[in-house]
Amino acid sequence: MILYGYYRSTASYRVRIALGLKGLAWTDKPINLLEGDQRSAAFRQVNPQGRVPVLELASGERLFQSSAILEYLDACYPSPPLLEGTPVQQARARAVASLIGSDIHPLHNAAVLAALRQQGLDESRVGQWIGRWIGEGLAAVEAMIDASEGYCFGARPGLADLYLVPQAYAAERFQVPLDACPKVRAVIAQAKAHPAFSAAHPAKQPDAP
Repeated sequence: MILYGYYRSTASYRVRIALGLKGLAWTDKPINLLEGDQRSAAFRQVNPQGRVPVLELASGERLFQSSAILEYLDACYPSPPLLEGTPVQQARARAVASLIGSDIHPLHNAAVLAALRQQGLDESRVGQWIGRWIGEGLAAVEAMIDASEGYCFGARPGLADLYLVPQAYAAERFQVPLDACPKVRAVIAQAKAHPAFSAAHPAKQPDAP
């Protein structure tokens, strides 16, 4: 498999963690978002939307959108599962993943921030925008997760953790404090010791500066 991604992309980060948890091998194909690789004609042939990640299977089939890629990986490689427990417990994990993937991450991705700057917002106001949405979103996550056994909903990492850890990395990158989120910080501390999370960290990617 080939993973088209960018080292700081939180969506790419999620998929790297999942691949690691499943014990799968893949080849990295870095797409430099800052240099505009995603807008190139060559990459538009890979993904017409011009976004990462893209997972190219051995068959040549290409999968888009991190949520769909994670569902595919869990269906084809069910051990260890990304979703465990009762239907209610699984729904809670999906809710955290959806909150992060749909309500937090899209508001600070590269395309949105570029559009804000093009409309005249200076860096101070862009920073306020980022801080507001990440801060409010992670405050909601804090209220939704358990973390008593280490991860969001148990002693083993699952779907919610795959979304939360990259989002917490983005919070750190944008200097959004997590002092009011002790459960979130506990999950981050637990994940640091896990090989799949550690290997997926942006600093360890081949395209990291």
